[in-house]
Amino acid sequence: MHPLMQRRQWLAGAAALAASPMAALAQAYPSRTVKIVVGSAPGGPTDFTARVAADQLSQLTGGSFVVENKPGASGMPAAEQVARAAPDGYSLLVSGATAITVVSHMGAKMNYDPMRQLVPVTLLGAGAYVLAVHPSVPARNLRELIALAKAKPDGMAFASGSIGSGSHLCTELFCRQAGIKMAHIPYKGDAQGFTDLMAGQVQMHFVAPNVALAAAKEGRVRVIAVTSGERLPLFPEVAAMAEDLKDFEYLGWVGLFATGGTPPAVLDALAGEWKKARAGNQVKEKLGGLGMMAPDRLTDRAAAVRFVQQDNQRMGDLIRALGLTMGS
Repeated sequence: MHPLMQRRQWLAGAAALAASPMAALAQAYPSRTVKIVVGSAPGGPTDFTARVAADQLSQLTGGSFVVENKPGASGMPAAEQVARAAPDGYSLLVSGATAITVVSHMGAKMNYDPMRQLVPVTLLGAGAYVLAVHPSVPARNLRELIALAKAKPDGMAFASGSIGSGSHLCTELFCRQAGIKMAHIPYKGDAQGFTDLMAGQVQMHFVAPNVALAAAKEGRVRVIAVTSGERLPLFPEVAAMAEDLKDFEYLGWVGLFATGGTPPAVLDALAGEWKKARAGNQVKEKLGGLGMMAPDRLTDRAAAVRFVQQDNQRMGDLIRALGLTMGS
C-alpha cells in the first residue's frame, strides 16, 4: 500500500477511536436522575416550560429528569448551583434572560460567570411581547404612536414589571431605536402594570400576547404591534414592529443550560432530544398555547449559543447606556 494511503487509514482510525468514547457517553446518558434547576417558583411560565421539557426528555430518553425549584434573587442562586456543579450533564438549568444576560450588567453581586460557567443547550421557549395601549391613545399603529410620542415628549408613560424586567428593557430598546422618550412607571409585576393600563393610569405596556388577548377583544386595550420578526397567530392583523422599525425584534426567552465544560456529546444529545420533542403535538400545544414556541432558527445548539451571546451584548450595551443598577 502506498505510504500516503496508509497514513490516511491511520488518521481515519485514530479519529474513530477518539470519537468512540464520546459516542458511548452520549448513548449511556442519562444513567441516573437528571436535576433541572429552575430559578422561579412553581406555576410561572419558566417553571411550566421546564416541566414540559422534563416530561418530554424523560419520555424520549427513558431516563428521569426532575425539576427542582430554587426561587429568589432574580434566579441567581439557581444559576450558581448549576454553574458550580460537576460538568457531566446531570445538573441542568432552565432560566430566562435575567440571571444570564441582565443582572450581570446591573452591578449584581454574582458568584458565577454566566457566559463562562454556563453553556446554552437550546432555547426551550421564546415568545414575543405585544405593544398594548389604552383606548384613549389615538395611535392605531406603531408609526402613529412614534409620531404622537415625538409631538408630546412629556405626555406618555409606560408600565413595566420592574426595573430591568423584560417589559422594561423591551420598551427602552423601542424608545432608543424610535428616537422617543416616555416616562417609566415600574410596578411589582406586569399584572399590576397591565391593570393600570386598562384603567388609563399609563398609556402603554409591553405584555405577553395571552395576557392582552381577552382585554383587547373587550376593547379595554388596543394592541398595535408585536415584537417578533413576524406576525403572531393570536393577532394576525397586528403588524410586527420590524415592519416599521428595521430589524427590531425582542423575545422573552427560556433556555436550557448545562455546566460549562460538559462534554459536547451530552450537549448534542440533549439538543437532539429536544428537537424531537418539539416536533410532537404535545409541545406544540403546551408551549404554543402560551405563545412560547421558539422559532426553529433559534433551537439548534449553535444558534442558541449565538443568540445568548448576542442578547448578552445587546442587554449590556442598553443597561450601561441607561445607567441601570440593582438598586435603581
